[in-house]
Amino acid sequence: MTLMNEFKKFIARGNVLDLAVGVIIGAAFGKIVTSLTENVIMPVIGWLFGDIDFSNYFIRLGAVPATYKGNLSDYVALKAAGVPMIGYGTFITQIINFLIVAAVLFMLLRSVNRVIDKLEREKKLAADTASENAVATDPQLDILKEILVELKRRDLPQV
Repeated sequence: MTLMNEFKKFIARGNVLDLAVGVIIGAAFGKIVTSLTENVIMPVIGWLFGDIDFSNYFIRLGAVPATYKGNLSDYVALKAAGVPMIGYGTFITQIINFLIVAAVLFMLLRSVNRVIDKLEREKKLAADTASENAVATDPQLDILKEILVELKRRDLPQV
């Protein structure tokens, strides 16, 4: 089998396509969560704790260039000016993003697992009910029924 045929076989599998769709949806979902965190949750947290803007939490590691004329508490401007910094406020925002995604995925998987468990229980219950409803027959009676069917097939006089 050539490499190209193996690759076509690999791509044709449903799992690869499912994975591709999952990655695309995950990327879109990530953008939604980032927007939710940055535009809704973080401003509310900032409002609750005294107008805190986590994006401006940083530690300056180096000197500010002499040509810099902006505010010394503006993370974006300092970063654009080339000042080395640790932006731990942005890191906090990313941690909150992660926790939101993890919580949503946990709730989703929990719901899916509950549905699957319920379906499996119903299937087992139906199988148990069917086996209970099956009428046990006497093997001698089964043989007599087979003989009757054979006699009818041969058109012999029945006794």
